Amino acid sequence: MFFGSLPSSIANLTNLKFLNLHINHLSGSIPEEIGKLKSLRLLRLSKNQLTGVLPPCIGNISNLQRLLLGYNNISGSIPHEIGNLKSIRYTQLGVNQLTGSVPPSLGNLSNLKFLYLHQNQLSGFIPQEIGNLFKLTKLLLYGNHFSGNFPHNICQGGLLEYFSVRDNHFKGQILKTLRNCTRLYRVCLERNQFTGNIAEEFGFYRNLSLLDISHNKFYGQISSNFGKCPQLGTLNIFRNDISGIIPPEIGNAIQLHKLDLSSNHLLGEIPLELGKLTSLNKLILNGNQLSGSVPQELGSLTELEYLDLSGNKFSKLIPESTGQWLKLHYLNLRNNEFSGEILVQLGNLVHLSELDLSHNLFRGEIPIQICKLETLEILNISRNHLSGSLPRKFEEMHGLSSIDISFNEFSGPIPDSKAFRNASIEALEGNKGLSGDVRGLQPCKPGKQVIQKGPIIFFVIVFPILGGLLVLIVGIGMFILIRSRRSMTDAVDDDDNGQIFLIPNFDGKIMYEDIIRATEDFDAKYCIGRGGYGSVYKAKLPTLENIIVAVKKLHSLYSGGDMESDHHKEFFNEVRALTEIRHRNIVKLYGFCRHSRCSFFIYEYLERGSLATVLSNEAAAEELDWSKRVNVIKGVAHALSYMHHDCYLPIVHRDISSKNVLLDLEYEAHVSDFGTAKLLELDSSNFTQLAGTCGYVAPELAYTMKVTEKCDAYSFGVLALEVIKGKHPGDFLSASSSTSSPNTNIELQDMLDPRLQSPSLDTQRKLKSIMEVALSCLDENPDSRPTMQNVSHLLSKLI
Repeated sequence: MFFGSLPSSIANLTNLKFLNLHINHLSGSIPEEIGKLKSLRLLRLSKNQLTGVLPPCIGNISNLQRLLLGYNNISGSIPHEIGNLKSIRYTQLGVNQLTGSVPPSLGNLSNLKFLYLHQNQLSGFIPQEIGNLFKLTKLLLYGNHFSGNFPHNICQGGLLEYFSVRDNHFKGQILKTLRNCTRLYRVCLERNQFTGNIAEEFGFYRNLSLLDISHNKFYGQISSNFGKCPQLGTLNIFRNDISGIIPPEIGNAIQLHKLDLSSNHLLGEIPLELGKLTSLNKLILNGNQLSGSVPQELGSLTELEYLDLSGNKFSKLIPESTGQWLKLHYLNLRNNEFSGEILVQLGNLVHLSELDLSHNLFRGEIPIQICKLETLEILNISRNHLSGSLPRKFEEMHGLSSIDISFNEFSGPIPDSKAFRNASIEALEGNKGLSGDVRGLQPCKPGKQVIQKGPIIFFVIVFPILGGLLVLIVGIGMFILIRSRRSMTDAVDDDDNGQIFLIPNFDGKIMYEDIIRATEDFDAKYCIGRGGYGSVYKAKLPTLENIIVAVKKLHSLYSGGDMESDHHKEFFNEVRALTEIRHRNIVKLYGFCRHSRCSFFIYEYLERGSLATVLSNEAAAEELDWSKRVNVIKGVAHALSYMHHDCYLPIVHRDISSKNVLLDLEYEAHVSDFGTAKLLELDSSNFTQLAGTCGYVAPELAYTMKVTEKCDAYSFGVLALEVIKGKHPGDFLSASSSTSSPNTNIELQDMLDPRLQSPSLDTQRKLKSIMEVALSCLDENPDSRPTMQNVSHLLSKLI
């Protein structure tokens, strides 16, 4: 790691060809003398703390091919002398403080392939000369203050692939300008003032994977050409003036995982063909004028996690196929004309965290199945015609934090739960028969007193029974206390209520109480993630020197059983073994708590969250450069090797995925949830399906329940390709599924994340080595896959 500024004496290195000081702590300005390095081909000073202006003399470096100065604090304007760099291929000036306009001389850079000027303070019009960049493949101008019409000749070279101009003040008919850019795979136009008829101006793009034209002024009907984009994964058209119907041809874009057409003027019904979009995760159609019923065919969208149909004119019943959306965590049907009773099938949506059925015409009682939604946090059923009493089962929904039942016809007492106790009168009003200890409601009526037939019956019958019960309870309590003290070590705190605190090196009960206080009884605002087994909360514990932990609250309570049972002992032995693991690439497990209300694991907290979150965020993904990604892959390999080969008994993870790899502030990888799948399998109430995340599970688990270390090796192969590609390699895996081993002839360039600069030759060598190892891990035959120990050694040797 280098500190300080670049010395002017650098000019003495007259034969220097490559100057790469990427990711250091360099400060000060770029010296004028750098213009004397006439042999320089690579100038890479990105991700430092450089200030000052971009010196005009940089135009003197006639052999320069790569100018990479992004992620600094360079200010001033782009000098027109930059147009003298006739050999330049890659220019990265993004994420600085540059001002002024783009100089027309940029049009002289006939060999330029990448031009990154994003996230600066640039303004003015884009010069027409930019159309002379015939070799341009990537143009990133987003996050500036550009205005005016975009030059119509931008596609003259026909090679443009990645075009992002979002968050500016552009206007005009940009889609017509891009119509001939047939190689585009990523187009980001959101938050501008573009206009034009989307039906007439949208072209045909075979490689298009993302199109975001939201927050503009486009009009017309949605083009049926979207159905001819076989790679389209994200389509965002929300907040425009689009009208007409949703074309059924969109159902042919079977790679779609996000479709957002909200806040437009769409009419008609949801086409049945949308049921073919089986990869869809998010369907957002709110704020239109759609009508009719929701088609049963949408039940086939089993990957759906987010559905918003609010603010339309849907009527009739909710289809029963709704109950097939087992991964759904957000469902909003607010402000429609749905009628009938609330479907009992909604109780199947076991991962649902927010449900809004308000402002509809639902009638009848609340189905008891709704109270089985243990992950539900927000429930709004206000302004319907619902009646009857509120199920007492609401009191068992400990995760429910917000509820609105106003303006219905409910009667009887409100349940005694956190959500109802904390509810405002506005969330309960409009129900004439409702009672409870909330200001504005009528108080609960006292129970009727039973008429006693005489004191003799009371004393003769009741007292002996109570006395016998008391003796029995005391005896059982003493017996349990003696047994538990003999059998459990001091690492386990167990009380008479079956509450267990297995937290070595900490006072379990104090830590439990701290966590409840720190998360305000697991309030939704502290939730930082959700998974198949539970939700994760961030907790800062003041009594333990403000240590921050991640708390995984299980969807189901750990049942445990008798303290002396083999089942119980095995569970505690597993937890105790996992708390003793020490490895730099494995998330530390502090312990486990079981309470009558909830069960949870306590983990080390990692600041940057999951690898999946980082890769799905454009800015964060760019920050995760090639060197960091290589280290992430190595770190995961080291963690798996340790657990498989260096522990007293091998531990199989069972669920390696980008969601279970966490990153610290230095982007070091830490594998989380090691052993959790097995722990929860010990408690059959939690283990209801095969462990693993869809898309990472080894193929042999389709016909055998035997989980081995080679299953983890397969998942690692998928993960390694995902880190290189920047997204899950589902398309590659699908293409390879017809053979026993994946295609090893795939080109590295076809797998690289397009959001990053092209890697150096040395990094390309490393990435090719990783790809070869990853592909060997994906062999259909488990015996042909390498062990993770071999993978770890190989990566350490080659990289």
